[in-house]
Amino acid sequence: MAVNWLGMLSIAVFYAIVLGIGIWASRKAKQEEKKCTGNLSEVVMVGGRNLKLWVSILTMTATWVGGGYVLGNAEVVYDPRKGLVWAIGPIAFAINLIFGGLFFVKPIRRKNYVTLMDPFQEKYGNTIAAVLFIPALLADVLWVACILGALGGTVSTVLDIQSSLAVAVSAAVAIIYTLMGGLYSVAYTDVIQLGFVFVGLWLCVPFILTSPSSADITVTAVTKLYQEPWIGKLGLEDAGRWIDNFLLVSIGGLCYQSFYQRVLSSATDAQAKITCYAGAALCLILGIPSIVIGAVAASTNWNQTTFGSPTPFEQGKAGMILPIALQHLCPVYISLIGMGALAAAVMSSIDSILLSSASQLGRNIFKNIIYKQASEKTILVVVKVSIFLCGLMGAGLAMTTTSVNLLWIVSADVLYSILTPQLICTFFLPQWVNHYGACSGFVLALLLRVLVGEPQLGLPDVLPLPWDKIQEDGRRFRLFPFCTVIMLMTTGTIVLVSRLTVWLSEKKLLTLNDAEMDTDNADYMVPLQTDTRKTRELNKEQVHLFSQGGNEEEEKC
Repeated sequence: MAVNWLGMLSIAVFYAIVLGIGIWASRKAKQEEKKCTGNLSEVVMVGGRNLKLWVSILTMTATWVGGGYVLGNAEVVYDPRKGLVWAIGPIAFAINLIFGGLFFVKPIRRKNYVTLMDPFQEKYGNTIAAVLFIPALLADVLWVACILGALGGTVSTVLDIQSSLAVAVSAAVAIIYTLMGGLYSVAYTDVIQLGFVFVGLWLCVPFILTSPSSADITVTAVTKLYQEPWIGKLGLEDAGRWIDNFLLVSIGGLCYQSFYQRVLSSATDAQAKITCYAGAALCLILGIPSIVIGAVAASTNWNQTTFGSPTPFEQGKAGMILPIALQHLCPVYISLIGMGALAAAVMSSIDSILLSSASQLGRNIFKNIIYKQASEKTILVVVKVSIFLCGLMGAGLAMTTTSVNLLWIVSADVLYSILTPQLICTFFLPQWVNHYGACSGFVLALLLRVLVGEPQLGLPDVLPLPWDKIQEDGRRFRLFPFCTVIMLMTTGTIVLVSRLTVWLSEKKLLTLNDAEMDTDNADYMVPLQTDTRKTRELNKEQVHLFSQGGNEEEEKC
């Protein structure tokens, strides 16, 4: 197979457009810096809290509708062992955004936080917050690696080039424009990328549906023709696993900094909520094309296509069924547009994740723990270095690891088990919990998750669970919704241990500070750094008194 030069040209043109938009947006960011009324780092991290509504909606949607979302929907529908009933992405993502708008917008915006780690540092202190940041950072890096790895495998199959080259180029482009303009570059490139995804995928649908090699998908939905019906089936014994996966996505997604970065970049609470609700609707709409493509692929006689036999599933290429279908079931010019849409979906997630991780590293780790006297310019330097390093780690994993997708799934359920209880307790039960409970919950969740095991990662499944199936190799196939049970047990442990320590303190058996003893006031926490006008004025006075040769422009911001 020769190199597909037309395909390479189409993706190169798309990357050039995205990079150009990123450069233009970086200039807009510099203009905002000159007229900012808050810290310079806020312009990079949360866009100065004044993104336009339509930009907020589209960047929120683009972050969720990434390469994993688009490729995953098609893969699950095409896989004869799963089918449409297991394609939980569109509905779960929509519920995730609706829950976020209903319950999490006000708590995170109430004190002008900048990152998700701010309320944890405010509540529990720097040390515990730093520990809680570890699974969040791991999940972000593995998310980047998973998406880049999927793109690399896809491009190498369709364009016949090395996957490492595709990974390196994609990572480089995303890193460059994210470094240049922060959230402004990410947001405005997201708009272009989402447009490519919407137009490109929907344009491919009618050509896919009318392919002469494919049967009527309404027939193959319930009738076995070339493989099992693509609608799939959900047996009673699989209900627990399905519920676990659904809650993992719909609730666990609230633990990602990418979500809160968009919420905090909105000017008002109302705008932030509209962003969530509109993003939920768009997630559903943009999930339809990949589901249709997966259904058509399951209804195709691949012997009648240029792909030939054995089928993509038999060759272990179910994860790349969307680009394979575009290449072999569509005209050439349409498949090129579809490939551009796929690359856009990948890029729209990568840049958001890089900025999210870097923001927390720069603000919550470097500024609040390592070097508390750091200036705004120093913080920005750390953020940019962190963007580069996170991108480098993600690209490196994507090039060298074959089990990146598995690692990402495991990190996601660890994030669900560990951070979701902490998030719920910090936002909604602050008067009932303290750092003793948070530590106990963290240790319990980590211990239980390790005992449940993950044989493919070398973790033995030590802990037996209800409904386990023993496979031929002796491993346990888990049907029990263990992630959700661990999450609930962790939440209960945080509250119970916190109450126990308060009782012990009242009996003079343990020492707690006054804030942790106060159970009648939900707002007892001392603000970490809310960047209010009064705080900024005090900071200016301190700068005039103690700094020498300070930067005048930086003090104005």
